[in-house]
Amino acid sequence: MLNNLYDIVKERILVLDGAMGTMIQQCGLTEEDFRGERFAHLPGLQKGNNDLLCLSRPEVIAGIHNRYLTAGADIIETCSFNAQRISMADYGCEHLCREINLAAATIARQCADAVSTPDKPRFVAGSVGPTNKTCSLSPDVNDPAMRAITYDELVEAYDEQMQALIEGGVDALLIETIFDTLNAKAAIYAAEQVMERMGRRVPLMLSVTISDAAGRTLSGQTLDAFLASVSHADIFSVGLNCSFGAAQMKPYLKALASRAPYYISCYPNAGLPNSLGGYDQTPAEMALQVKEYMDEGLVNIIGGCCGTTDAYIAEYAPLIPGAKPHVPAARPEALWLSGLELCEVTPERNFINVGERCNVAGSRKFLRLINEKKYDEALSIARQQVEDGAQLLDINIDDGLLDTKQEMVHFLNLIASEPDIARVPIMVDSSRWEVITAAVKCIQGKCVVNSISLKEGEELFLAHACEIHRLGAAVVVMAFDEQGQADTYERRIAICERAYHLLVDVVGMPPQDIIFDPNILAVATGIEAHDSYAIDFIRATEWIRTHLPGAHVSGGVSNLSFAFRGNNYLREAMHAVFLYHAIAAGMDMAIVNPATSVMYADIPSRLLEALEDVILYRREDATERLLAIANDYNAGTSVDVAPTETLAADRRSVPLDERLASALQRGDEEFLVPDLEEAMAAGNTPSEIIEGALMRGMTQVGRLFGEGKMFLPQVVRTARTMKRAVSILQPYIERAHITATSISRGRYLLATVKGDVHDIGKNIVSVVLSCNDFEVIDLGVMVSAEQIVRTAIEQRVDYIGLSGLITPSLDEMCRVAAELKAAGVSVPLFIGGATTSELHTAVKIAPLYDGAVFHVKDAAQNPILATRLAGEERERLIDSNRYRQAELRRRAAEQSRRAAELDATADCTPHVVDWANVPIVKPEYLGVRTIERISIEQVRPYINWIHFCNLWGVGVGTAEGERICREGERVLDGLSAQHFLSARVGFFEAYGTGDGIVFVQRKGCECCGGGVHQVKIVTPRQRRANEQGERWALCDFVAPQGGGDYVGAFAVSVSPSLVDTARQLSEQGDDYEALLLRSVCDRLVEAASEWLHEQVRRSMWGYAPHEALSPKQMFAAAYEGIRPAVGYPSLPDQRAIFPIANMLDIGTIGIRLTENGAMFPQASVCGLYIASREARYFIVDNL
Repeated sequence: MLNNLYDIVKERILVLDGAMGTMIQQCGLTEEDFRGERFAHLPGLQKGNNDLLCLSRPEVIAGIHNRYLTAGADIIETCSFNAQRISMADYGCEHLCREINLAAATIARQCADAVSTPDKPRFVAGSVGPTNKTCSLSPDVNDPAMRAITYDELVEAYDEQMQALIEGGVDALLIETIFDTLNAKAAIYAAEQVMERMGRRVPLMLSVTISDAAGRTLSGQTLDAFLASVSHADIFSVGLNCSFGAAQMKPYLKALASRAPYYISCYPNAGLPNSLGGYDQTPAEMALQVKEYMDEGLVNIIGGCCGTTDAYIAEYAPLIPGAKPHVPAARPEALWLSGLELCEVTPERNFINVGERCNVAGSRKFLRLINEKKYDEALSIARQQVEDGAQLLDINIDDGLLDTKQEMVHFLNLIASEPDIARVPIMVDSSRWEVITAAVKCIQGKCVVNSISLKEGEELFLAHACEIHRLGAAVVVMAFDEQGQADTYERRIAICERAYHLLVDVVGMPPQDIIFDPNILAVATGIEAHDSYAIDFIRATEWIRTHLPGAHVSGGVSNLSFAFRGNNYLREAMHAVFLYHAIAAGMDMAIVNPATSVMYADIPSRLLEALEDVILYRREDATERLLAIANDYNAGTSVDVAPTETLAADRRSVPLDERLASALQRGDEEFLVPDLEEAMAAGNTPSEIIEGALMRGMTQVGRLFGEGKMFLPQVVRTARTMKRAVSILQPYIERAHITATSISRGRYLLATVKGDVHDIGKNIVSVVLSCNDFEVIDLGVMVSAEQIVRTAIEQRVDYIGLSGLITPSLDEMCRVAAELKAAGVSVPLFIGGATTSELHTAVKIAPLYDGAVFHVKDAAQNPILATRLAGEERERLIDSNRYRQAELRRRAAEQSRRAAELDATADCTPHVVDWANVPIVKPEYLGVRTIERISIEQVRPYINWIHFCNLWGVGVGTAEGERICREGERVLDGLSAQHFLSARVGFFEAYGTGDGIVFVQRKGCECCGGGVHQVKIVTPRQRRANEQGERWALCDFVAPQGGGDYVGAFAVSVSPSLVDTARQLSEQGDDYEALLLRSVCDRLVEAASEWLHEQVRRSMWGYAPHEALSPKQMFAAAYEGIRPAVGYPSLPDQRAIFPIANMLDIGTIGIRLTENGAMFPQASVCGLYIASREARYFIVDNL
């Protein structure tokens, strides 16, 4: 018999009750009812003090509980939402809090027990509200550091409330309507404190309320960040309530359910409030939306919030039978930190920068600003650290002349008021325990405490660690013990191992919350004992990551170069070299200056050798050799800039309007400033200039492009020039308090669908549409159906364009079309992207949508088609498109029928190989290796410029084709040595089956943990017989089991620096350069794949050691063996990427996958190597 929450929640969905406040309002109670006889003389108004009714009118509360229980509720909440001293102070009832909570729990307990049966036990959840004050926000806009309540005051109030609720018999504590995570963390702390004191544990339930459509709490956190903030607690369930109706809450609920390792609850409002504050959604309407939650497996506990009554809850009971409860997500193995946003420390992120400049010990400027109370300037240092790439901020205000505790709290409260800073997690850095605890208690996110150690013994170490864990922080552990600082490799690892087992086995801290600092100490000091400090740290790092699973390694890098104070270049170079080797050993975070300008790859070879001699302790005279050349590298460099060419003598003879229009058409910015100033001096307003000469130029560009007389690269340059012109005029516009307007041909929504990160094509479409006077709303990549629908309705768009490159995007487009139809949207829908087709659009997408659906093959079609749809041709175009799509559906149905008949009568004749006469070569190694820092120059000869021209829509060998290729070469020339590519290459024993390839991974391979693992990748067979009368599949080219064959796998990606550069160009408005760089990256990764395949054939596998092919021959696949990539014609199923990615552990080179298998960075390729000389490329879908 199941009789507790932990058992029942696994078996079925539980029903929570509805709103207590709504039911009380329906009772029509007066001031006298709220007071009763006992409180007749209590000062102030009491009407609205619902919790007081537990004492003054307990029969009213019992009646409401009974109505909900009769309606089918499994769980009822106590009437105690505001029953703590902070909220009760508004009614002068602080002294009654304990009594109210005891009564509330007792009433609910009695009602639940009266109807509870073995088959349907009823439960009581103690309702704990958020209070009417917030720990994370200031109530005074003029004093952002002010707080109306402290963490400790909240804990004290919650402690009193929760003890009374547990004494009264509640089965669970429900901390609900959370709008400030710091308030919730105080409530969690109090709950743990009370349960430990009472010796009784009850499930802890959390429920968040979202304050805006971005899915953030009132205090600014995302749901992912919230989950990180409470990840330390023993939580039974987490969910959402209030704010939205069921329909509006669904996308946030889905996001929460996909991430949270807890049971999921949801109790939405009865729709959105009307103009009078009431709720119009009926119980039946709400039940339909709740049923979607159940059908999609999103919930374990379902109830109602504002506006709901027992009538709503009664609608849920019939929905429960047969509904499968949600299965919680797996607990994260990665370290979760958070500010306003999540920072997940995973292998894919490789390295976390901890900004070092907000430290009074390391920055004299920061110390001076804090001393002088110039907090705005101090905040600017923090802001700059984040802008420069810091993913955590180290804050240290330990100074003998400061009130350190007060200054730390004040500064952290100021940071909380700055969202652009507060989005990243905080590292609280102090040697004073009282400062650490005060700091953590004013941070709503999950922070890091820096640091604790064993130097004062185990007892104090454990006490501090336990408190840090209860406060919800991760911790840095310094390699100190009772004997002092560890300064040898052996002492470092011994102390870290001892601390690890104390934290994991005694404290119960998750290993991923432990960050070891094995002491980065100064080298090249002239003291012989210091010579091995750096290499000992690196060796200790490698040992920690190997032997202390889950733990991380950090350190303060600036300590390393202390001996070279004053020589900033040398210090930064030393840091770069150290980090290069330490990161390779497993160091995954460090306190550094994110704005450092010296990169490992840029260090002169002479200096690099000297620095590596010191850091790796490769020779005894390393320090002397470095000192001998140190002063040669103590100066910066300068760059000469060529002067601008002078203005042609006859230029002024051309009319101004023509000069401006011509500049746009040519994408020429050289004379924009003087020409625009001349136009202003002639009496034109900024609006007149924009709407006159500039828009005429843009219109001409759009017309020429539509006629095929301008090429895409030219159009993109034009858009960049237009943006530049508007930015020049912007100050004049602002001074005149006017707005530049233009005639829009319509509002066009663009999005790459959820699960797909590819955006080059979409960005090109965006630019082309803008050049043709369309107002573009570009939602970016990975856009959910719900966001597309919501934006389409809110923005009243005229057209919607969906883009996708991977096969699963086709299914997502179908879902978007269906959701748009369900929402009543019927504007023209345009479908584009590499995997899309006119046939798929007609057969799969168009039938799901009420409006017209058009497949567009290239960027040029979008504005032309949209413009025609806005004119008199609209109905004719729509009718002819629908007729063609109907005909395509008819043909597809007939083709499918013939294919089915063929499948029924014909066998799946594979390609038969006489394996006895086919030589099989064993690769150089088995397992997986990383090919690091593949230089651009290495792969540049392998670039296929034909595909580059195709991407830009220009002909190979044409004047524009040659010009865009020169532009691509220019971009390549400008890429510095810091940009590179990386790859993972693996070789495995393998055998072919009738429908796939089985990979055998044996003990000893780098990619597995031991034993024998078999992974099968399904390889689809051709749909019909080819010219040889066979239906090929990739598995045909791999020997069967026992044949002793091998198959390789690979993944290649560009460096994160290239991705960041492209993003920065886009943010700066330089669409042309951004698109050029992205398209170059696209070709670079393909070139790297070609180069890597050559290395595999000639040496890494070595089955064609004497091959000597030209690039042209390679492009024609004249080599032996094949390298089919996932998503390409021979291996079209995108799902194949998941087992390949797992075998290769592609996260180690920074590639991550979306839920549909798209790779990010999008300039990435993943596939297989098959060596058989029989292997050929082919098309699976060859109907």
